[in-house]
Amino acid sequence: MAGKGTAHRVAAARPLDRASPLPLWAQLRADLLRRLDAGAFDEEFPGEMGLVAAYQVSRQTVRTALRELRADGVVLAERGRRPRIADRALITQPLGALYSLFASVESAGLRQTSIIRARDLRADGVIADRLGLEASTPLFRMERLRLAGDEPLALDTVWLPGDLGAPLLEADFTHTGLYDELAARTGVRVDGGREHIRGVVPTAAEQRVLGTSPSTGALLISRLGFAADRPVEWRRSLIRGDRFSLLAEFSARTGYRLVPNDRYPAPVR
Repeated sequence: MAGKGTAHRVAAARPLDRASPLPLWAQLRADLLRRLDAGAFDEEFPGEMGLVAAYQVSRQTVRTALRELRADGVVLAERGRRPRIADRALITQPLGALYSLFASVESAGLRQTSIIRARDLRADGVIADRLGLEASTPLFRMERLRLAGDEPLALDTVWLPGDLGAPLLEADFTHTGLYDELAARTGVRVDGGREHIRGVVPTAAEQRVLGTSPSTGALLISRLGFAADRPVEWRRSLIRGDRFSLLAEFSARTGYRLVPNDRYPAPVR
């Protein structure tokens, strides 16, 4: 029992120093991080009013501290929902390896699921040109919200030539990867490509879908995928920057080089 009491004291809230030059919200943030590491919130994270009472601060101070913790990816504090500890698993993908987001998420120990937001056949001259097709060629388009665990990870839009994508119109993408379904239904396997990756600030609408705050950035990945030298995929993926990272290696001897696929737990395809 003594051990349990000691653990409780270690994880208890500490008074904030109102004479300190450090703002109250920053002190609150630091103490919450200390308590989190001590296991204070293993069962439940306190709500705003609970923190107001425990630390004798204003609700605005609590909200500022929670906003910073949310930006750090430590807690999830969404409107109308009680704050809770975020899943700390970070999906890491080595550069230079053909990959699917589905496989990368699953290899991180999280279940990847998708919510289909739109799926149809349509014409788009700009995308058709990227795929080396005539402007009027029918194209398969699918927009998905990708989840890692139960939390949003990415907003993904993929285009394929209509003849390849048509068999995917009725496919169940709840818990499977696009490349697996494409190979199983058409025999076509994406075996290479190129990507353009840049950091962006999601729009307000994208923030609502991804469940992020205005201070959370994202990676915008544009991919052109090939199958036997034929361009077959154009994809735009907006991935939360607090849940996904990319890796490369460099040294004075070898310079900058891409990470071999077998060095990190992110499966091919």
